[in-house]
Amino acid sequence: MTAQAKRLYTAKIRTTGGRDGVSRSSDGRLDIRLSTPGGTGGGTNPEQLFAAGWSACFEGAIAIVARKMNVALPAGLAIDAEVDLNTHDGAYFLSARLNVSLPGLDRDIARAVVDAAHQTCPYSRATRGNIEVEINVT
Repeated sequence: MTAQAKRLYTAKIRTTGGRDGVSRSSDGRLDIRLSTPGGTGGGTNPEQLFAAGWSACFEGAIAIVARKMNVALPAGLAIDAEVDLNTHDGAYFLSARLNVSLPGLDRDIARAVVDAAHQTCPYSRATRGNIEVEINVT
C-alpha cells in the first residue's frame, strides 16, 4: 500500500478446518460452516462466498458510476454471479461470470455503466489479469 493510500476497512476472519471447517469474523458477525463444493456438508464454500462478495461490491460500484453519469438505476437491478472452480493438469484455478440485470435501462447506457463499474470495483481490479472473467448485461 502506498503512503498516500487510506485504508478504509480490514476484514478479519479466522478459518479452521479448510473447506470442511468454519470461518468466524473477529467482530462475531460472520460465523459459518464450510463444506466442499458438491459435497454433503451443510455449509457454504469459498466459491459461493467469493461470488456473494464480488456481486455485492459490483452493485455498489454500479451505484457509484451511475451517480457520476447521472443515470437512474432501475429498481430491479440484480447481479447473478457465477464462480467456477476448475482444474487442468493438476492445477486449480477460478473463472467467473457476472450477469448484470438492469431492466428497462437503455442497452448502450447499461453497458457503459457496467463497463465503468468493472473498472471501479475492487474485486474486479483484483481479478483483472488473474482469472478469466466475463461481464454480461442481461
